[in-house]
Amino acid sequence: MKNNWISFSRPNPQAKLRLFCFPHAGGGASAYRLWHNGFPPDIEVCPVQVPGRENRVMEVPLNDMNLLLQALASALVPDLEKPFAFFGHSFGALIGFEFIRYLRREHGLKPVHFCVSGYQAPPITNKLPPISHLPDAEFVEGLRELDSTPEAVFEHEELMELLLPALRADFEIYEKYEYFSEDKLDCPISAFGGRKDPLVFEEDLQSWQNHTKNSFTVRMFSGDHFFLHNNNRASLLEAVSDVLMQHCNHV
Repeated sequence: MKNNWISFSRPNPQAKLRLFCFPHAGGGASAYRLWHNGFPPDIEVCPVQVPGRENRVMEVPLNDMNLLLQALASALVPDLEKPFAFFGHSFGALIGFEFIRYLRREHGLKPVHFCVSGYQAPPITNKLPPISHLPDAEFVEGLRELDSTPEAVFEHEELMELLLPALRADFEIYEKYEYFSEDKLDCPISAFGGRKDPLVFEEDLQSWQNHTKNSFTVRMFSGDHFFLHNNNRASLLEAVSDVLMQHCNHV
């Protein structure tokens, strides 16, 4: 599978299922670069790399949800010829959710499972204040206050400068996002979160149950909003692998 929208993948023609992973706001596919080590060979991990980050940093980030969904479909639909699932963390969960609905409307495709992490189910009742329009210094300060960006990013001024366009674009999508009701998803949803997350609480994750006709589970881990990048990674991957292997066993 050769696709510049997929980074750090290890093509596996024998895999029974592909897991497409969407990163947090301003983040890139490298967040999932080591995930292939945590899954059995039946599952091929496909970290999604959108324009404006990492190896695509020179490309203009997309700041419109509809344009992003259209671009994702153009890039990824050819690779959805076998069973697939989505994992999205934080803002990536929102993108994953809307992409599932777009694929259903426009292509008649659906994943076998949707894994969401660290994000409240739409409609978002406690929306964060808009900051994407602010000057750089104020925008960065707003990011710090929200605690929605890894602290390591703020410690490297050059890295922050590179990430600002992507962060602004993602926050603009979030700020302009409007939820429109559609039929519930047919696939199961599994939600994951950190017990010390200051942004998303267990009840926020529970609200994802309203979006599926199928089974639903929530599992909490120690840690904050970025619980998946610390000592919880192995446990999280085991949990995700367990729910996905149920589908592989029926392929």
